[in-house]
Amino acid sequence: MKSATIQLETLACPSCMQKIEGSLKALDGINHDTLKVMFNSSKVKLDFEDDKVNVDQIEDAITRMGYEVIKIKVK
Repeated sequence: MKSATIQLETLACPSCMQKIEGSLKALDGINHDTLKVMFNSSKVKLDFEDDKVNVDQIEDAITRMGYEVIKIKVK
């Protein structure tokens, strides 16, 4: 299990959080209990199983929703 903090472009509204959260929850390997989309800081924090989903797939899910990923930090 790995942890990621993802810095996004500024989120325009709270519904953006819900869109991103729904898109990420649809990916196999995302831990739903640790997934947090933070409107005020425009960050996403999550844990994921790297044998089921990779960082590129996570970034792709976010960009397909129309949001720009600025930086991803994985531990």
